[in-house]
Amino acid sequence: MALSHVNDPDLGRSLTELGMIENIKVDGKKVSFDLVLTTPACPMKKRMSDDCINAIHEYVDRTAEVNINLTSREVPQPDPHELVPGVKDVIVVASGKGGVGKSTVAVNLAISLAKTGASVGLIDADIYGPSIPTMFNLGQEDIIGEQHDGKTYMLPIERYGIKLMSIGFLVDADKALAWRGPMASGALKQLVGETWWGELDYLVVDMPPGTGDVQLTLAQTLPVSGAIIVSTPQQVALADVVRGVELFRNPALNIPVLGFVENMSYFTPAELPDHKYYIFGKEGCKRLAAAMEIPLLGEIPLVQSIAEGSDNGQPVSLWTGTETPESTAFMQLAERTIAELCKLKNH
Repeated sequence: MALSHVNDPDLGRSLTELGMIENIKVDGKKVSFDLVLTTPACPMKKRMSDDCINAIHEYVDRTAEVNINLTSREVPQPDPHELVPGVKDVIVVASGKGGVGKSTVAVNLAISLAKTGASVGLIDADIYGPSIPTMFNLGQEDIIGEQHDGKTYMLPIERYGIKLMSIGFLVDADKALAWRGPMASGALKQLVGETWWGELDYLVVDMPPGTGDVQLTLAQTLPVSGAIIVSTPQQVALADVVRGVELFRNPALNIPVLGFVENMSYFTPAELPDHKYYIFGKEGCKRLAAAMEIPLLGEIPLVQSIAEGSDNGQPVSLWTGTETPESTAFMQLAERTIAELCKLKNH
């Protein structure tokens, strides 16, 4: 089937496999079908629609007349503030692509916020690749239920003073989740709406990588105060940062971008702590931030301890007593994030 060659740009799986193609009709050279989105405001809908037309022209008939009906299975949404009662600010940590260290930044930001004396929660919203359990030295956990207002909620797992919830607590980490887009969105809504967070100053959300309808639906579901976008310095990564900004500036969201974080900004050898080597380019995020008039919240160094801390379940922001360039960078990120939130509230 020609449409099996068309992938969701963010999930990397075919639209047919994800169940997003329905009601195919062929009448001579006329082809029509429904392209089912999670939300009608999906930022990638034109790209997917164009890819479908090109696939039919390439694999079926170059003269075929293709008619695509863009539709969605949206259901009425509750007031986002009712989903997380008692939470003062929701901060989403996002990236235009995977592999830039978004989860590492989200984890260390949450811990650094807690070190300021704030009460903090962290949602691992990466359904297909949950990494928060590993970074907190956890696995599948026994989730306890608790009644509130006649409804049973899941209680988050507490670790290092952070309240945590992840799909990784509920499923086998060694088994892939073969969920199509709408199923993943539904699971995220359940993870968010059926967890009892109590009173929190900050709820940090480790978003799935990319800028598709799953990300858009999640951002619409929560009462987001602001977004942080993580990138590395290379130009190829910075192009995806622009996509991330466009996602949050989408009229369906209109979420303030608190700022950029440049991860793997420079390499500092342990034996030469005052030296900086710009392996992936210098000040790429800084220049983009200036051009887009968006704050640069932090430049995180490329050091072995950050990766080891994440793999061992001991994030570097836990370190106290001995300040290091990496722990200092994350604390500065937390302080600047708080400052930007204060500016928004006083604007």
